[in-house]
Amino acid sequence: MVSAIVREAAEQPSAEGFDLQGESTSVADLVRRTVGSRRLLLMLSRKDFFVRYRRASFGLMWAVVLPLFQAVVLALVFSHIARIQAGGNYPTFVYSGILPWIFFSGSLPGAVGSIVDGQDIATKIYFPRVILPMVTVGANLYGFGPGLVILFGFALIGHVQFGLNWVLLVPATILMVLLTTSLCVVLAALQVYFRDLRYVVAAALTAWIYVSPVLYPIKLAPHLLRSIMEVVPTTGMVELFRAASVGPDPGWHTSLYCTLGWTGALLAAALLLYQRFDRVFVDLL
Repeated sequence: MVSAIVREAAEQPSAEGFDLQGESTSVADLVRRTVGSRRLLLMLSRKDFFVRYRRASFGLMWAVVLPLFQAVVLALVFSHIARIQAGGNYPTFVYSGILPWIFFSGSLPGAVGSIVDGQDIATKIYFPRVILPMVTVGANLYGFGPGLVILFGFALIGHVQFGLNWVLLVPATILMVLLTTSLCVVLAALQVYFRDLRYVVAAALTAWIYVSPVLYPIKLAPHLLRSIMEVVPTTGMVELFRAASVGPDPGWHTSLYCTLGWTGALLAAALLLYQRFDRVFVDLL
């Protein structure tokens, strides 16, 4: 099934007399060919997700258990040992930040090397290379759905009030996917030229969680750290999830605008990179 869809994606450009030379293509053509490869994207994303847990004894349960276990441990450590007072229900506070963070941080490492690591298929046929990092993001969406159900469970156990604010989960999820995808496709393109980038990303993620309001609210951070946190790309994403569940920090709109700005800039950079280099990536693999 996958091979048939790959062949279909490969035949689309050739039917239009597509020239695999080094010249750039138009943004419209790039978007059109990417949308035209959506069946390939969906199939590869589904395959990638299920292959991860195929031989595990508990199978797909790990996609739910791992984020839940991490949230419980962090909630216990930071509420009882570090004694962070976030107000309201702290386990729900932590999980509402952990949920989008795990999606974001779990997508980057695999997506960064996706074009380089996918050279076996990328060097044989043509399809938009932007599909490869998007596959990692799409695969993680399969585990994100059950995570939302658990968030509701945390809210019920913690007696968090349900209201219209929970509708914000829809734009929060959209923003999370757009931010993650845009950064992933940019980094995947740069990794073709700078092969050390994946190690830089791995190191950055180790510290990144502490400059995002995942474990503690921005209001508890020192002034300098607070200023940094407000402009970090993931802060607005996390705050929007908090606005939908336990409530955001005061003045959270600033961080949301910064996240929207980062997302727009990264999407523009992704379009420019793949417009110019999509058809010549294979020469460097």
